[in-house]
Amino acid sequence: MSKTRSDGSSTADAARPGPPPLNAGIRRHLGISLRSLYAEILSEPPSARIEAVLARLGTPKR
Repeated sequence: MSKTRSDGSSTADAARPGPPPLNAGIRRHLGISLRSLYAEILSEPPSARIEAVLARLGTPKR
């Protein structure tokens, strides 16, 4: 358990700085890029490996 500092934060939090803030333009660009990437992937049929895993999941255990 980490010690609590007088300002209410823990010493573990003080040693680990938070991520730098991203401006709105960067967040917008990342969002558009990720949506585009995932839309392409979701439009493709699943690979044989994924189909095999799904088939095993649908098979009851003995």
